[in-house]
Amino acid sequence: MKKIKYAVIGTGALGGYYGAKLVHGGCDVNFLLHSDYKYVKENGLRVDSVSGNFVLPHVNAYSSTSQMPAADVILVCMKTTNNHLLKDMLYPILQKGTVIILIQNGLGIEEALSEEIPEAGIARGLAFICAEKTGPGHISHFDYGKLILASFNLDRTDVLKNVCDDFSNAGIPCVFSDDLNLSRWQKLVWNCTFNGLAVVLDSKTDVILANDKTRALALDIMKEVIAGAKACGVDLNEDFADSIMEMTLHMRPYAPSMKVDFDHKRPLEINAIYTQPVLFAARNGFAMKKTEMLEQMLHFIDERNRNK
Repeated sequence: MKKIKYAVIGTGALGGYYGAKLVHGGCDVNFLLHSDYKYVKENGLRVDSVSGNFVLPHVNAYSSTSQMPAADVILVCMKTTNNHLLKDMLYPILQKGTVIILIQNGLGIEEALSEEIPEAGIARGLAFICAEKTGPGHISHFDYGKLILASFNLDRTDVLKNVCDDFSNAGIPCVFSDDLNLSRWQKLVWNCTFNGLAVVLDSKTDVILANDKTRALALDIMKEVIAGAKACGVDLNEDFADSIMEMTLHMRPYAPSMKVDFDHKRPLEINAIYTQPVLFAARNGFAMKKTEMLEQMLHFIDERNRNK
């Protein structure tokens, strides 16, 4: 089997961790960086992980996709707030048969990219991970790390299964799913709940769950998201909320990505994580009232925070 040539777009917590693990496992990976480009070019990438620390002293680092070689698989790991830049970023590294895997949060992102680049082969990657970029070229991995890959519009899924093999060989649990919608909504059960609550309550996951009132609220939001999924024809059982609650209770105290973005005065991923799910459910006759309330509060908080 031909060795896959990877490109990582967005070398933050996700792109830095997953890309570095692939390199550590012997894969060919090129990284796109912005603010960290010079540092990583000179010093490489450092990963501090619960599954073992390592340093890559030399990586294939680029500041622009116009300088990068074409890729067989592109891992898009940047925040959805920058997806309006994707078309121009991706074209220089596309070739016939390139598969774009969006390892991003929320709904509607594959549809939007397909409209921008109709000829593109697109897949979804769902990351169940606790990780953070804690310094230039420095990724801290606190817990979990599993990836689920699912096709959006691929004629053949062989390449996704090969990507799963590469990740598995690199020590990342990775599975292929043939149900994109189920995978999307499974991740939203956690994201719609804890990303917004962490910002609104200015708290990490452990603090939210330690209080009876906010723990009950978190469970209510999870069940509402599951009801939204069911309205959209997704077979997701209410018991899934209990399993997600149990997982979160046992994870290390964690600030979700939206809380980290808020603390650094970066734009929040409100559209993909909140607006789109609310709209998807509404089109199918279900009102996600608590989720929509969080969305409205987040818009207010986000605007005020970035205008300070």
